[in-house]
Order: sequence, then structure tokens, then C-alpha cells
Amino acid sequence: MELKRVVITGLGALTPLGNNVEETWKAAVEGKSGAGPITHFDASLFKTKFACEVKGFKPEEHFDRKKLRQLDLYAQYALVAAKEAIDDAGLDTDEKGVDKNRVGVIFAAGIGGLHTFEEEAGYYAMNADKGPKYNPFFIPKMIADIAAGHISIDHGFHGPNFGTVSACASSNNALIDAFNIIRLGQADAIVAGGAEAAVFPAGVGGFNSMKALSTRNDDPEGASRPFSGSRDGFVIGEGSVALVLEELEHAKARGAHIYAEVAGGGMSADAFHITATHPEGLGARLVMENALRDAGMKPEDIDYINLHGTSTPVGDVSELKAVLQVFGDHAYKMNLSSTKSMTGHLLGAAGAIEALFSVKAIENNIVPPTINHTEGDDDPEVDYNLNFTFNKAQKREVNTVLSNTFGFGGHNACLILKRYKA
Repeated sequence: MELKRVVITGLGALTPLGNNVEETWKAAVEGKSGAGPITHFDASLFKTKFACEVKGFKPEEHFDRKKLRQLDLYAQYALVAAKEAIDDAGLDTDEKGVDKNRVGVIFAAGIGGLHTFEEEAGYYAMNADKGPKYNPFFIPKMIADIAAGHISIDHGFHGPNFGTVSACASSNNALIDAFNIIRLGQADAIVAGGAEAAVFPAGVGGFNSMKALSTRNDDPEGASRPFSGSRDGFVIGEGSVALVLEELEHAKARGAHIYAEVAGGGMSADAFHITATHPEGLGARLVMENALRDAGMKPEDIDYINLHGTSTPVGDVSELKAVLQVFGDHAYKMNLSSTKSMTGHLLGAAGAIEALFSVKAIENNIVPPTINHTEGDDDPEVDYNLNFTFNKAQKREVNTVLSNTFGFGGHNACLILKRYKA
């Protein structure tokens, strides 16, 4: 059968850099950091006291009291980002040509309702002698698939509906699944993306115990510094990004605005360690090769790679090894950047926010920067002849972008986006 072409027709965002797509992209181009002292809880006794939080978000402006009782913070973020994307795409209308039975939702979370779980577990611990008593919304607020459920309920979408969980690769997997379902003709459009809200004691304390987080408490805004020798771990972030993926002819028939085309996606496993990346970048190399093959592209077709680049000492180097193995001499002609230097690591939403930046890079011919690199930080294992787009966005023709995500468990997912041409 002939595979259908898939395009992106809607964007939505609620991130540490802004409460919508426009604010988020503007801040990224300006090289702003979303990091600051943690406000969600008292972090004074924690090794890490800062994060990239969503700012100025007021749930009561979006949901009534009854609805809020059903929603963990991660699902609130998801619903707000999804609504912006759906409105942007014009999907939530009664206009002729949109069959809601063929519109789906695939929404990711690496952890899901951690805050809800923590609250309920704490309540039980304090009242264990009285016997079990849980909030009836505990389970449906906590589970990692429920954001997809809420989005479909709110908008009446009856197409394929599920959540993806593959740690920090989760939302790239959601986007790839949406791409594959649409190109096989099983849906006309799918709202896909990810959401996470893990900036709470269990999240920060858990990652601290693994020594995964930066502890640069005297300089939160400069803490996420991928590919710099002084990097000491990632900065945890939160928020949500949603994209509307749509079959090309369906989008054209209803006059939808097309931002970019999905060219291909790849997946692989490190099969190495529960948290560490393969030291030689084996899984990362395979996933990029698989994505290029799926897209029918050669390495020299890629203009920009949005790297996974979390700012961990080992992870950054293994990814670069993989890039050089796959791209060879062309690696020195591309732009590379890690937007996690600005947003922090959104865990299950990382792939979605990096897909957003990839789309906007194509739309505007601007590569967002890797901030926080300073002289004297050079790592002997990092090849600084590569163009990391350090500290300042760069204008260049961007026709094709490859976006990497790697998750605990060795899960790897890679998405390729390209400029739409009729």
C-alpha cells in the first residue's frame, strides 16, 4: 500500500520559557534560561534547590473546581497545551471535513501523576492506623495515560487514544506512533505530545539520590550547560507541548496551515544499562540510522540536530560519538544544539518540546542556541570543531531537522522533520 504523507498543522505549549508557543519560541531564540529556585515545595534541605518550572500558571483560569479535582498538574499542563494546538489547527470545529471519529490523541508522560501519588502515599502514612482511605480520584489522576483520555473527552475525539511511556523518549514515541498510524490511513489527524510535572519532593529527591541533577545552586540559570566541561547533571523541568499531526490531503482539503512535514522516525534500544547510555553511543547510532532509513534520507540531507544533550558528563559524550559515527564529515557542516540548556529536561515531554523547536527552526530558518557555554570549560572528549550553536541563535537555511531523545531503560527515539513542499 502507498503510505500517506503526514504534516504538522497545530502547535501548543506551556513551558518553563512561556505559557504559549509564541512566548516559548521567542525566549528560546533569545537564549533565555527557564531555571530558578523551586517554588512548588520547600527545597531548602534538598541537594538541588532549583528547577525549570512553568511560571504564572493559574489553573483556575482554565478549569472549574469540579474538573480540577480530577486533574494532576501534569494533566492540567497537557490539556492547556493541547487546546492551543487544537485551536491552532482548527480541529475542534464543526466545519465540514473534520470527522472526529478519525481524530485521535496520543499523549506521553515519563512519570505521570507523581504529585498525586506523593500526596496520597503521604496521607496514608500519616493515617495508617485508621485503615486505608484514598481519594476516589487517586488512580485516575495518577496514571500516565490519563492526559490522553482527558483531551479526547474534552474535544470529542474518538480516534486512536493512548499514552506512551518510555522515560525521556516518551513523547518522541508518541509523535512517531501518531505518524505511523496516520500514514497507514488509520486516522486523519492525531493530537500528540507529552506532559510532565515532577518538580516535587519525590522527583527531585529521587533524581538527587542518583546524582543525576545539577547541584549548581549558586547559579541556577547557568546550571544546564550541555557539552561544557563543568557540566554536573541535568536540570529538571516541567510543562507540556502538543502538536497536531495530520494526513496531507485532509489538511489541504480544509485549508489548514502546514508548518512542516514529518519525514520519518526511528527507534532502538541500548540494551546496556537501566540508566546509563551506551558509552560508545551504540543505541544512539542505530536510532539515527533507522530514522534516516525510514525517511529515505542520507546523512548529508540533515541541516540541524536538536541533540538530547542533557548536560550529564557521560551522556553528552556518548551522543556525540554516535553523531560522528553516523554523519562523518557532514557533522561539521550541520548546526547542533541542546535546547535543554534553556528549558531544562522535561522528561516525558522532552521530545515534544524539542519537536516544537525543530518545527519553528524550519519555519524561521533560525537554530536556537545551546546556552551557558563559557571559555575554559572545554571538555577533552568533546570536539569543539562541531557547531554547537553556543550561546546565540544562528540564522541559516533549515530544511531538515533530526531530533534525538534517549530514556532510562535504554529507550531511543528519533524524529525527522522537513520543510513541506507541495
